Amino acid sequence: MTVTTPGSSAVRVELEPHHVEVIKATLPLIGAHIDDITGRFYEGLFAAHPALLRNLFNRGNQVSGAQQRALAASIATFATHLVDPDLPHPADLLSRIGHKHASLGVTADQYPIVHEHLFAAIVAVLGADTVTAEVAAAWDRVYWMMAETLIALEHELYDAAGVAAGDVYRRARVLSRVADPSGAVLITVRPLAGPLGDFVPGQYVSVGVTMSDGARQLRQYSLINVPGSGELTFAVRPVDAVEGAPAGEVSSWIRDNICVGDLVDVTVPFGDLPAPASAATPVVLISAGIGITPMIGMLEYFAARRTDATVQVLHADRGDQQHPLRERQRELVEQLPHASLDVWYEDGLTGGRPGVHAGLLDLDALAEIPAGAEVYLCGSNGFVQAVRAQLATRGVPEHRVHCELFSPNDWLLG
Repeated sequence: MTVTTPGSSAVRVELEPHHVEVIKATLPLIGAHIDDITGRFYEGLFAAHPALLRNLFNRGNQVSGAQQRALAASIATFATHLVDPDLPHPADLLSRIGHKHASLGVTADQYPIVHEHLFAAIVAVLGADTVTAEVAAAWDRVYWMMAETLIALEHELYDAAGVAAGDVYRRARVLSRVADPSGAVLITVRPLAGPLGDFVPGQYVSVGVTMSDGARQLRQYSLINVPGSGELTFAVRPVDAVEGAPAGEVSSWIRDNICVGDLVDVTVPFGDLPAPASAATPVVLISAGIGITPMIGMLEYFAARRTDATVQVLHADRGDQQHPLRERQRELVEQLPHASLDVWYEDGLTGGRPGVHAGLLDLDALAEIPAGAEVYLCGSNGFVQAVRAQLATRGVPEHRVHCELFSPNDWLLG
């Protein structure tokens, strides 16, 4: 399976001149009220379509406000580019959104529903006197330009996966459950109706479980096994409640309930992390916490193919007891002839081991980053932003840095 991403030509970058002026004039006003608009939007959407919250949207992200901010920022980012084409092209942003939508089974008929409630929220917050016919027409144009781009990309993704639009869910039986010392749970499943097709290292599946209240909640988990076996293995780390965000609903359910022999829903794999340009291309894998999972998938792939490429692996965690898949990561690095591993632990307990550092990940501790390397980066929002800044300081070109976020904040990577 190849990874489909939209090229520059896939995004129409020209608004009609009169729309450009309207968007420029109203973008600050929309931005100033965006939290109210998106809050009102989701309130109206779920009131009219409660099944979307129960069976499609992440209820935890709704409580924390993450989903609202993501929608608002994505549309604002797209609109900003349309009125100033000199800004970075939003193709990467749209690619990440498109792959996530495909993994959830989003279809074209859902976009008019979003449009209806989004524009009703804009009018409700800003007032009909402000949202004149001219203003509404300009923002309507922005919305549909973005929507049509995503619909086209999602159609390509469904075609590449060999499925009808939205038909991505398959029943699968749990073959094994392994408890990792870090508290993560490794789940291996096999679809009942045959394999889901091949996947690319670094991709993910959506997993659906039925909660105690009957809601079917979905979460996306990176695949950590080698493609081609007909099985899918993913790691789930239960998310504890923190201020402003509830405990992970699905991750906690999987930890507490799932057993060998159970049936779960899984999807066709998606995800747009690109493969290295060639088998000889140096690779740098940088992760923090459970962000290690796509990197383990890549290491499994490299080890299975006995790659001779230079592979530099960097990981940051709170301590070695919280480090997911720690032993497997080291085993895989040792199997590769030109691989190295450096780890940073916030608790400062290094045990004097080579390659284990105290504190936060710091690229200055490294002699070099391989020239021409493709860099893969996954972790929390703050971690990804901090490491990207370090990479830029070290002179790594932005186009060689490929990021994955386990939260609906793709706009942060723009």
